[in-house]
Amino acid sequence: MEAEAAVRDADVIVTATHSQEPVLRGEWLKHGAHVNAVGACLPSWRELDDPAMKGSILIVDSREAALQESGDVILSQAPISAEAGEVFAGTRHVPREATTVFKSLGLAVEDIAAARLVYDAVTAGAGTSA
Repeated sequence: MEAEAAVRDADVIVTATHSQEPVLRGEWLKHGAHVNAVGACLPSWRELDDPAMKGSILIVDSREAALQESGDVILSQAPISAEAGEVFAGTRHVPREATTVFKSLGLAVEDIAAARLVYDAVTAGAGTSA
């Protein structure tokens, strides 16, 4: 019941587990919520149940990787709506009011982009210090 209470009214939910069974249920998600599912990275492991996966617009970092490595995607057979890069490039549109799931398996380019943002913030801040 603690997990349900924590996510029932949440706008953004992050799962980062090594769970082999779903820990997040679709019935707990409010309409318009966004889930970042970054754990359970084996074909037989799951963080999200079928209603969470199938009742949301599913975005992945890589279709190929998700269909080979993500138990959440493979076992639910949820349709992949887009790769994150397609959304960022504007070639795929996701309605703002939609319930969404981003299933990430972690691509090196994501780490590089995050590191660049941190580096730019630190170096910009260093230039303003006395």
